[in-house]
Amino acid sequence: MDAMKVLVIFSALIFSCQSSKVLELSDRFLELRGESTWMIMFYAPWCGHCKKLEPVWSHVAQALYGTDIRVGRVDCTRFTAMASEFVVKGYPTIMFIQGDTRHTYRGDRTRDDIVGYALRMANPPVQPLSTYHHLKDTINQGHLFFLYAGMKEGQLWESFKSLADDERPHNFFYSIDASCMSEFTDLETNPAILVFKDDTHYYFPVPADEEIANDISPLNETLADWIVHERFPLFSKITHGNMQHLWKMRKVLIMAVVEEHRVGVITTDESEFKDMVESVIRTNRDKYHEHFQFGWTGSPDIANSIAMERLPLPSLLAVNTSNMYHYLPEDPAHHLTPAVIEIFLDSIIGGSAPSYGGDSYPMRAYRVFYNGKTSLEDMWHGNPVLTAVLFGLPLGFLSLICYSIWCSDIMDADEDEDEHEKKE
Repeated sequence: MDAMKVLVIFSALIFSCQSSKVLELSDRFLELRGESTWMIMFYAPWCGHCKKLEPVWSHVAQALYGTDIRVGRVDCTRFTAMASEFVVKGYPTIMFIQGDTRHTYRGDRTRDDIVGYALRMANPPVQPLSTYHHLKDTINQGHLFFLYAGMKEGQLWESFKSLADDERPHNFFYSIDASCMSEFTDLETNPAILVFKDDTHYYFPVPADEEIANDISPLNETLADWIVHERFPLFSKITHGNMQHLWKMRKVLIMAVVEEHRVGVITTDESEFKDMVESVIRTNRDKYHEHFQFGWTGSPDIANSIAMERLPLPSLLAVNTSNMYHYLPEDPAHHLTPAVIEIFLDSIIGGSAPSYGGDSYPMRAYRVFYNGKTSLEDMWHGNPVLTAVLFGLPLGFLSLICYSIWCSDIMDADEDEDEHEKKE
């Protein structure tokens, strides 16, 4: 495609982009998209979540400017053909589109998360690193990634490549020749699979050659489980967007519960509590790494839903993601010290910590009831007038219907009595 044709396409697609790198798209995008790579936000002008995402989306476009990924948005109230073609069911919807391939983004709506997703999806599932210096540059970027070191052949490579294709939306996967690793470390095995995170690395326990030769299925399952277990940093932020992935880890999830009033804004006391919990974890990383996944949440409703009660802030909560049993320290948060937190964690490992909740059917029903009740309370506190209208109008109509039904029976009975008296 020559420069003139590119100019014509962009002229057809763009309505206004003087002050933003975000391209305004129309229904003509369906005819002209070709094999280009796009990140597109489908929105409606009246949508509050869409308005909240607008500044983030501008930052995403700025971060991806200069790459092969174009960033656009579509007003689905004006260009309904786009919404129908891409089966948009809610607003905002973020979608990665490359030719006829499309993937809906379901992660957190932050600049870094969206940009990382776009870069992973636009590149091969396993990105090659040719030299040690490329590896060093990748490590210095600070993001978590999985690395295959060795010859690109055999069952281990095939399993890694297959799983990388499935897990690409969530993590980066790279490959490198084993000889390039000698400047960094002596590999425990060749080939080897490593995860780099938290300024260190961990090895995947590669099965013996004869075990791989006999059956590839256990290798795929073991590697998949290991990737799921290692896909998060040691102390990560827990959000509504990543909870479903944390649940798949089958570890005990330890979370420091604070309230984030705005992005990155936490009260001093709660910030100090969060930092204390993180210091305990980093000091005892080797001791607890296999047993726990640690994190913090600035959304107390996540922890309250697990505990089925309103926890005081700050709080420390542990939940077994395999059976939904949760644990709480006996001491209030302001009495917790690093030593007390260690005792609490050791009691969970030893099985002596009292557990609550669970995943039985009565507990599931109560959790649904609790979440519904708290949602209604939050709606009432946030906007009592709107809540009264939303629930008052249906109840009012229902009352009128019931009244008309009951009153009609009474009126019919009165009419029958009147007719009977006239006949007499």
